[in-house]
Amino acid sequence: MEEIKPYYHKVQYYETDTMTVVHHSNYIRWFEEARLDYLEQIHFPYPEIEERNLMIPVLGVSCEYRQAVRFGEMVLIETEIIKFNGIKFTVSYKIYNENHQVLHAQGNTEHCFLDKEFHPVSIKKKAPDLYEFFANKTLHNR
Repeated sequence: MEEIKPYYHKVQYYETDTMTVVHHSNYIRWFEEARLDYLEQIHFPYPEIEERNLMIPVLGVSCEYRQAVRFGEMVLIETEIIKFNGIKFTVSYKIYNENHQVLHAQGNTEHCFLDKEFHPVSIKKKAPDLYEFFANKTLHNR
């Protein structure tokens, strides 16, 4: 299994408040950026998933804020699939400073696979290659 590289993000001024501290809502956006980067790295870019008539909506999100991030700083985000049952899955995120020494935030997003009519889909039949990757990934995380 190939190594997944962390996603890097440089904090932009518009992402901050009047104290140049990143607004809490932006961490959730960074989760999405990192998740899409993760899908590209595992060779399942989101546009290709949509071409298979699959959607991956967010069912839930949580984030624990530990230390503020400020304008101009670079963060790295580690992304990992931690749960998968064939229809639903959970992604874990850890946001560190660029030297990987300070954990700024951590959280999870929960997702499912839907078809274009918004019906749950078991990807074991619809996308066996995607199923195999997710199943193997979560098997290694136990």
